[in-house]
Amino acid sequence: MSSLFSLQDKIILISGATGVLGNSITQFLAGEGASVIILGRNPNKVRDLVEQIESAGGKANPLIADVTNEEALINAREQVEKKFGQLDVLINAAGGNMPGAIVTPDQKITDLDIEEVKKVMELNYLGTLLPIQIFTPLLIKNPQASIVNISSMAASRPLTRVMGYASAKAAIDNLTKWLSVEYCQKYGKNFRVNAVAPGFFLTDQNRALLTKEGGELTDRGNQIISHTPMDRFGNPEDLFGALAFLCSDASQFVTGTIIPVDGGFSAFSGV
Repeated sequence: MSSLFSLQDKIILISGATGVLGNSITQFLAGEGASVIILGRNPNKVRDLVEQIESAGGKANPLIADVTNEEALINAREQVEKKFGQLDVLINAAGGNMPGAIVTPDQKITDLDIEEVKKVMELNYLGTLLPIQIFTPLLIKNPQASIVNISSMAASRPLTRVMGYASAKAAIDNLTKWLSVEYCQKYGKNFRVNAVAPGFFLTDQNRALLTKEGGELTDRGNQIISHTPMDRFGNPEDLFGALAFLCSDASQFVTGTIIPVDGGFSAFSGV
């Protein structure tokens, strides 16, 4: 059974690997024996994560590119192809929000900064689509390759305030399902495309919305916890099982799914 979930020697490219969740995910995958390729736009952060993984005995490789820059991604693909020849898994974890794409309680839709909304859509949607498009030639060399996108609870349960981010993540859900059909039909019946939809995890992008300076929950934070049956925010390690499943051969008949990792938030009506 252990070999079914094995990640040993799988070549896994992860975008957004230097973020709060991405960092933990990348270290976990390397600890499971995968050869991780860390795609990021900040050379210092990428280098530090590579060194951290290698010092723990893992295999990590730096790759510098902005996920919204097509030319940079093409150059990155050439580097990967030269060193590895192919990819087994692509995890699209790059994403985030912008202050101007949020509608606060004292604002209206007319106060939205459309340029900020465009940036959110570009980072989250195009920042997922472009790596998929550009790295697909390396993925299809493995007939059982897997793409794993990172969605959000905001995609299926639209949340107040984060309009731009929720819209972008809803597009990720649709893209995931569309690609799951497209890739089976075009590249082989064993090619998988899925997504993980985290619930509420404390990250740099939402910490100020959910907690106060002293760590006490905001009203919004309390609302979320009261609607989460498991009565807590998620920890990065809570994502490891779902990701290991989707990256491994254990999910060989699973495609087009969005797996919630949310402590029950999406199952609770509030009553």
